[in-house]
Amino acid sequence: MTRTVEFILDLGAPNGYLAWYPLKDVVSRTGAELVVTPVFLGGMHKITGNSPPMMRDANVKGKVPYAALEFRRFLDRHGLDKFSMHPDLPFNTILLQRVLVAASDQAEMQSLVDLLQPAVWERNIDCSDVEVVAEVLASGGFDAERLLTATQDPEVKARLAANTEQAVERGAFGIPTFFVGDEMWFGKERLGQLEEYLSGGKP
Repeated sequence: MTRTVEFILDLGAPNGYLAWYPLKDVVSRTGAELVVTPVFLGGMHKITGNSPPMMRDANVKGKVPYAALEFRRFLDRHGLDKFSMHPDLPFNTILLQRVLVAASDQAEMQSLVDLLQPAVWERNIDCSDVEVVAEVLASGGFDAERLLTATQDPEVKARLAANTEQAVERGAFGIPTFFVGDEMWFGKERLGQLEEYLSGGKP
C-alpha cells in the first residue's frame, strides 16, 4: 500500500527549503506519495507561542552558533550550494502561501513550490511585492493573473487559515513538519527517521 507523506510548509522557513529537495528523494526511494499543505507560519507561531529559533535562542550561550554550524553541514551534505539566507528574514509570506492554496491541484502546487523555493532562498525576492511575484510566476509558465487574483478570494484566505489551525491541532508548531497518517516528525534532521518509517521501520 502506498503511503502518503504530508509536508506542512511555509515558503518563508529556510528549513523548509532545505527539507524540500531531500524529502523528494525520500519519497522517490520509498515509493510514497507526497502531499503539500500550505500554512501560514506567522499564524502558527501566534497560536503555539513559538518563534524563530534565532530569536527564541538568542540568549542561550552557544546555541545559535551551533545551529548555524548544523545548518551549514546540512547544506554541504545535500549539495544545496545555491542557498542564500534572505536578508529580510523573518518576512511576511501570506501572498506566497495564498498562491500555493490557489493551485488547481497537488501537481500544480508542487510545481509552484519548485519554482518559488529558489526564488525566495536563492534569489531572495521580495515576497510581498505582487509585481515581483507575478514576474516569477510568469517566468515559470504559470497564469500569474489567475493565481494572484485568487489570493484575494475569501475562500482561499479561509482555507489557508484552516490549514494552519488544523496543523496546530494535530501537533505542528513549526516548519518543516511531516505527517504520515497520525505520525508526526518535525525538522529536516528527522528525514532519516521518516524514511525508515516509510520503509517499514518503527516511528
